[in-house]
Amino acid sequence: MRAGIHPSYEPRTFHCYGCATEWETRTTMKATASDGKIHLDICSNCHPFFTGKQKLVDKAGRVERFRRKYVKADASKTAEQAEPAKS
Repeated sequence: MRAGIHPSYEPRTFHCYGCATEWETRTTMKATASDGKIHLDICSNCHPFFTGKQKLVDKAGRVERFRRKYVKADASKTAEQAEPAKS
């Protein structure tokens, strides 16, 4: 390996703002704060994808709500079309 071209691989402390968890690991990232820690907005301990507490959107409910809303409009159109044919 050539000297002076590789980043330094040093231990750093990571801090999560979401759950206030701190852990130490080795990385080439530079510290982003004056306290020497790398601050994260969210980590795998508190992210909904990893914790299993994610909220799933009910798309079937949206379709049913749309159909209920416009079924009245469809019924009135068919009634208007049927009435002139009777007279």
